[in-house]
Amino acid sequence: MSNLQRPNQGYDLVGDIHGHAGPLRRLLDELGYTEVEGIFRHAARKMIFVGDFIDRGPQQREVLRIARAMCKAGTARAVLGNHEFNAIGWAAQNEDGHFLREHSAKNARQHAEFLLQFGEGSAAHMEAVGWFRSLPIWLDLPGLRVVHACWHETSRVALMPFLDERGCITETGIRESYRRGTAAHAAVETLLKGPEQRLPEGIHFFDKDGHKREEVRLRWWDDAATTFRSAALSMDGREDELPDSALPRDFRYTGNKPVFFGHYWLQGLPELTARNAACLDFSVAKNGHLTAYRWSGETDLLTENLISVAA
Repeated sequence: MSNLQRPNQGYDLVGDIHGHAGPLRRLLDELGYTEVEGIFRHAARKMIFVGDFIDRGPQQREVLRIARAMCKAGTARAVLGNHEFNAIGWAAQNEDGHFLREHSAKNARQHAEFLLQFGEGSAAHMEAVGWFRSLPIWLDLPGLRVVHACWHETSRVALMPFLDERGCITETGIRESYRRGTAAHAAVETLLKGPEQRLPEGIHFFDKDGHKREEVRLRWWDDAATTFRSAALSMDGREDELPDSALPRDFRYTGNKPVFFGHYWLQGLPELTARNAACLDFSVAKNGHLTAYRWSGETDLLTENLISVAA
């Protein structure tokens, strides 16, 4: 293969799981991992989880048990997802005693299943949140990169003062990241939730739920994403409602290393999003597919290396 490098390690990168342990077990089996004494192992490869282990699904404790056991044994690595970051903020308080993530009705609904399954305030809950704090925001490895929602150099640089030597966000960084208007907050929003751009003054659209939207989420992995219309994501075929004017900021990924990410609830059968960027979230929590990419050193990603199981 002309674009094949010699990797130090072959990796199987897995998208958002959201508490669906059944599909995770079937995917591990499909990829050739064997469970020995509660730990899934492969003879020649390791797994990388792109985050969002929790919320929504019925078996969140089992998903975390599998992932944590693999990471502890060295058969897997993982990065922080926005749902794990939300869980940290829900449980943590700032200096005046207020929770970093507001305990609003909306946030409570999103997080309810996790709190129910772990028991809010229990030892198991606190232990899980502690593990989330131990996950790096991104991985920049020989030959590939991993982040939950967007690889963006400006945001990475802004967040670096708030990371420890492992790439995990510090206590100060967590608090700063929950303060709107700070550089750390903007960086975490981009890296863990994806870039958004405010529409030109006076322009808006209504999403599928009838909510007025004045910002659009951007397909940062697309070389052609240079205007509001061409860059907008999740518009359900209504991109023509947006102006075809140039974006004020360019979030496009131009790195030579392939980057793997999740987060975006893509629909349909898994397919590659770009030659050098692969979204692995194909909506397992909405009866989609739990998806992995089997990477063996290639710089140009290959559709045949996507492996998935139906929810």
